[in-house]
Amino acid sequence: MARVQTVLGDVDPAGIGRVAFHEHVLFDIVPPGAEGDREAVPSMEDRWQTDYRSNEAPGNAHQRDPQIAGRELALFREDGGSLIVDQSVAGLARDAAGLAQAARLSGVHVIAAAGCYTSAYMPPGLAALDVDALADLFTREVTEGLDGTGIRAGLIGEIGCSWPMHPAETRALRAAARAACRSGAALSVHPGRAPGACAAILDITEAEGLDPARTVLCHMDRTHPDGTGIAALLARGANVEWDFFGIEQSHYWMGDVDLPTDRDRIALIRRFADIGHADQILVSQDICTKTRLRRWGGHGYGHILRNVAPLMRRLGFDVALIGKLLRDTPLRLLTLQETPA
Repeated sequence: MARVQTVLGDVDPAGIGRVAFHEHVLFDIVPPGAEGDREAVPSMEDRWQTDYRSNEAPGNAHQRDPQIAGRELALFREDGGSLIVDQSVAGLARDAAGLAQAARLSGVHVIAAAGCYTSAYMPPGLAALDVDALADLFTREVTEGLDGTGIRAGLIGEIGCSWPMHPAETRALRAAARAACRSGAALSVHPGRAPGACAAILDITEAEGLDPARTVLCHMDRTHPDGTGIAALLARGANVEWDFFGIEQSHYWMGDVDLPTDRDRIALIRRFADIGHADQILVSQDICTKTRLRRWGGHGYGHILRNVAPLMRRLGFDVALIGKLLRDTPLRLLTLQETPA
């Protein structure tokens, strides 16, 4: 039977509605070595400035309370959301038990992720493992459970890659591709901030035997902000993801990039859908700071459902295309594939 592997068990994809494919429900993305109080909350006076600089404030880049997460997911459900993927891998405070608690509180399906983030965030023991050991670990995280729990991951990644790629990241990426082939889970990759990063990632994952159709390349918004270079990735069969929806500012706090607006993102998606790639596109918000959550005045996980989908309709998207973006394509990738015994 086709199945999606959530933190509360297997679910038939036929019973799942709209999906947020790339989010962080519980997270700690504080830059290594950053000083400051991780438990601090944004004040009303500083909220805009904190959001503008995003994860530079440790207190903004840290949210590990399942009760707060459960309330945010309940609001997502009120907006029509059914399933959310937490891509907080090892190094980003992954908490499978906390995700299960938030899922129970909210009634939202939650998927946890196998794998690890960029080298700067990797736990030392993980960074020292070779490809074979990492592949075995990532496979077990899907087939047996995460971090000593019996809660299994339903996706591999976001696997963190820098530019140029660190040797530990290359090992992890190769291992993740192998684990995807073995476990039947899809692979999500956080590429380095350079135009050639995504092609280099596909070279590695394809060499390990993974079909590009089971690979998602994240963050088109900052890696290919004007769309240049994306057609070549789609032609190779990979899936591409615009996941900064809700970030409506020109300033990108992690590099010198002219970020697109939501309307710009929609125009790029329409361009590639019109030339035959509608089934290879994903959308999400990649929420990983407090100021983007509803509790602290942000748009929350339901922004795409509440605001972007109506804008898509006003700009001429048909119902079928919106359905692919918000449900069909993410569920195709989240449905585990049959693998050889």
